[in-house]
Amino acid sequence: MNYKAIFFLLLLLSFHASGMAPAGRWSPISNVKDPHVVEVGKFAVSEYDMESKSELKFVAVVSGESKVVAGTSYRLIVAVNDSVAGPGGSKNYEAIVWEKQWLKSMNLTSFEPVV
Repeated sequence: MNYKAIFFLLLLLSFHASGMAPAGRWSPISNVKDPHVVEVGKFAVSEYDMESKSELKFVAVVSGESKVVAGTSYRLIVAVNDSVAGPGGSKNYEAIVWEKQWLKSMNLTSFEPVV
């Protein structure tokens, strides 16, 4: 008997029964002003700044999706100010952050301008 397959099936059924999105499927974030979602967005901009030595300033999370895969992955559209956009101007970037709640850690996996 394949216990991994049974476990996976039970996991999918439990998500279905609870009304949550199944593991591995992106689902819209209904409240992008939720403090935790904002925290993830700020982390993405801060981490990108450190890695690229840029000086982007977080403005807001514009939209986003999340999915559960060995933690939670967030795909957020974040608005940022930069020296190119000038004062009051902002640009949007797509940030993908993988959060492992049980380790209290986040990793920025992608940060790209939205064209």
